[in-house]
Amino acid sequence: MKGYAMLSIGKAGWIEKEKPKCGPLDAICRPLAIAVCTSDVHTLWEGAIGERHDMILGHECCAEVVETGELVKDFKAGDRVLVPAITPDWNSVEAQRGYSMHSGGMLAGWKFSNYKDGVFAEYFHVNDADGNLAHMPEGMSITDASMLSDMVPTGFHGAELADIQYGDEVLVIGIGPVGLMSVAGASLKGASKIYAVGTRQVCIDAAKKYGADEFISYKNGSICEQVLKMTDGKGVDKVIIAGGTVATFADAVKCVKPGGIIGNVNYLGEGDSISIPRIEWGVGMGHKQINGGLMPGGRLRMEKLGAMVANKKLDVSPLISHVFHGWESVEEALILMKDKPSDLIKPVIVIED
Repeated sequence: MKGYAMLSIGKAGWIEKEKPKCGPLDAICRPLAIAVCTSDVHTLWEGAIGERHDMILGHECCAEVVETGELVKDFKAGDRVLVPAITPDWNSVEAQRGYSMHSGGMLAGWKFSNYKDGVFAEYFHVNDADGNLAHMPEGMSITDASMLSDMVPTGFHGAELADIQYGDEVLVIGIGPVGLMSVAGASLKGASKIYAVGTRQVCIDAAKKYGADEFISYKNGSICEQVLKMTDGKGVDKVIIAGGTVATFADAVKCVKPGGIIGNVNYLGEGDSISIPRIEWGVGMGHKQINGGLMPGGRLRMEKLGAMVANKKLDVSPLISHVFHGWESVEEALILMKDKPSDLIKPVIVIED
């Protein structure tokens, strides 16, 4: 089979590989639509998870099952499925502790384009098919379905990590596709006011649809100073970090009230450490909590999110700004995600309708 792979840090291209083999609990799938992620950019050009050689990229898609292992109960060849970006080993000790995304070690539930070949290939392997795949709801478009792999569950996890409660004032830093879903998640969880940090007009327009009330540009100076001015010096109850750098945490700590919570779902591609400002962290005693987490994967989450879209409780179509067709578009879409032109939110590649 062919696949679009990371050859080494900064280099990518098409390679030929053997089709993956199916274990007794597993499935082999072929993509119907794939989506390029900023994480692919961090992995390929920044070497954020280290060197990888001839590793097929991609972790976002919806697919058709082509083969299942003899112990798989609920899926068969021909089924159209939602595929989470995170595919834990559900019989692991870590899953039993409640941290399935770290099954086998920190971040090890993130297998596609990290520990094994990803989905930018004619075929890909899914471990524990009954625990990780979900049937695609009838009538759902494959472009919408591809958003459920990562953008929706990661953005919503930001709202979960920040423990947003009814009436909270929330700051969302970064309104790319994950940040937009953090805005949507915060709104659905009952935030009374949402401040969003972003500059691209296409993202601002989408954020308004998802419930953002006020907008802040990092180009206009300190995020923290702007938030404090807008909140009469009080700050916000909760912060979701969905973009930025290691330096962004300092602003988040300064913005959040004592007793507030910061939820981070941003993949930090560069830097050795983050800095927490001592005074604004209450000299270590301000009850300002920071939670950073990889989104949960698995079947149940995919089914619930799929039901939200199918029942029109969530519209993911505003996330999709560019639609390509055919494998030959992969490199163009990846470069687009790297360059982030002003009209970009998320590129999707339709492989087969």
